[in-house]
Amino acid sequence: MLIRRPGDIAPSEITAQSVYQDRRRLMLQAGAAAAAMGLAGWTNRQAFAQTTTGEKLVATRNPQFVVMDKLTPVKDVTTYNNFYEFGTDKGDPADNAGRFKTKPWTVAIEGEVKKPMTIGLDDLRKMAPMEERVYRLRCVEGWSMVIPWVGFSLSELIKRVEPTGNAKFVEFVTATQPETMPGLRSRVLEWPYVEALRMDEAMHPLALLTFGVYGETLPNQNGAPVRIVAPWKYGFKSGKSLVKIRFVEKQPVTSWIKAASSEYGFYANVNPDVPHPRWSQATERRIGEDGLFSPKRKTLPFNGYADQVASLYAGMDLKKNY
Repeated sequence: MLIRRPGDIAPSEITAQSVYQDRRRLMLQAGAAAAAMGLAGWTNRQAFAQTTTGEKLVATRNPQFVVMDKLTPVKDVTTYNNFYEFGTDKGDPADNAGRFKTKPWTVAIEGEVKKPMTIGLDDLRKMAPMEERVYRLRCVEGWSMVIPWVGFSLSELIKRVEPTGNAKFVEFVTATQPETMPGLRSRVLEWPYVEALRMDEAMHPLALLTFGVYGETLPNQNGAPVRIVAPWKYGFKSGKSLVKIRFVEKQPVTSWIKAASSEYGFYANVNPDVPHPRWSQATERRIGEDGLFSPKRKTLPFNGYADQVASLYAGMDLKKNY
């Protein structure tokens, strides 16, 4: 559920800036024990990561998109990540992403649009006013965070490029830099990383084209310099470090479907009633809350955003279309 709060509260007043960030772990055959070990690693790790970039983003906090949950500490958001291009362990992105090159940066908008373009990062940031939104993020492995993202609705970009009537899906392609991304040498996935949303999902106001977190630009390990955040879906749906956005007619074959279609469906809506083949999704642990000793909480349908997005899937079998 989205909570409305007074608009005159500054982002910095939500909580101290000792809080925030996320993304992708789990080798294809790792199993539930590996997930538990990952959580244990979180409680014991030492952080050598860049926790903030120091580059501020001017953004107005949007009270329509703020959850009241306590924010996740910034150290956890920036050092406990899924970003397989930098390694499969949770600490690998923070350890290995320092050399990743984000300047200069362009994003190509391709496919079924009337106004295809290749746009630089600065111009992309200026496409709409920046907002701060506090979203829950839920990982398929059973952990969650609460993060203050900065960006604007993806629909602003979509409207600008004018999709044709043939555009049914939006595909997101992550950068590949072999010289700075050691994880590309692994065969855990086929590169580049590809994710996608159905057009009406991409147009939903919750879908965020994201440039920052905690009022600053994204650290490399969190998907710099631009990523997607779709908070009602499992985290792997939110493509990072985007270099291409393609509008296509047919449902794309995304990276995790290609790697393990029986475990990772196209929709990936947070559904506590549909277990992963190797573990339950009915409960979760909130990162930053007492480690392995933190109490499990019930997973909310659509990650708590059912009132906003359930209508997108009216009439669909959400167990078949996982």
